Amino acid sequence: MTGNLNAAAVWPRPPELTVPVFSDQRWLDAVFLHWRVPEAVAATFMPEGVRPDMFDGSSWVGLIGFRMVQAGLGHGPAIPYLGSFNEVNVRLYSREPNGTRGVVFLTLDANRLLVVLATRAARIPYVWSHVRQQPPFPGRGGQRQHVNSAASTSESPVGYSVRRFGSTAAHSSFTVIPKLHDAAVDPLSIFLTARFGMHGRFHGKTACIPNTHSPWPLFAATVHHLSDELIGAAGINVSGAPESVLYSPGVRTRFGRPRLLGTGG
Repeated sequence: MTGNLNAAAVWPRPPELTVPVFSDQRWLDAVFLHWRVPEAVAATFMPEGVRPDMFDGSSWVGLIGFRMVQAGLGHGPAIPYLGSFNEVNVRLYSREPNGTRGVVFLTLDANRLLVVLATRAARIPYVWSHVRQQPPFPGRGGQRQHVNSAASTSESPVGYSVRRFGSTAAHSSFTVIPKLHDAAVDPLSIFLTARFGMHGRFHGKTACIPNTHSPWPLFAATVHHLSDELIGAAGINVSGAPESVLYSPGVRTRFGRPRLLGTGG
């Protein structure tokens, strides 16, 4: 894994957050699948004031799964139970006129109802679903220990499954096999993962919620299994295999105070 340390040399400098810090979280065992989409399609989902961010002449849509672990408010301790859950999101990539890059979430599936209700009240499009690790990871209670996370995935599939509630609701399942000796530091991988904020509509205005974290330790991966309806349910059509497939054991991230676009804070 040491080969991935050179990612820091090619990553943009993470932003410094202004106080107060809103949340401290850990995102572990992340799987990133990405497809090209036309810029005009992505543009229909952009909030006012931002436009699709482009790479190699295309916009990109991502299907990302990870484990949220030990999330807490401010610098306080992790919130028991509610601070740890599985999440799978569908996202696009955005850019402000000043060059600030971010993501626009189309949906975020999670298996903590109170988290979903609280975030939806803030206009973040969470969906209450049954989200599980696929396959279950070894370790206490089926939860893989972070310290051994990457080592235990060698030649083994890592992924997630989503089952939304309702007989006709969308579902998804995907697994990849990480190549833990193949560090991903190419420009596309950095473009898709060096994102330090989310753009969205909050009470009729466009806002950015900034975050900061160290460079993702990224590794190339191959698709082991993929069956997805979440991207289509979000209103975007993709076909064929994803062009970018990545795995990361994870990072620690912090979120700062939201700011309205066109203002300094």
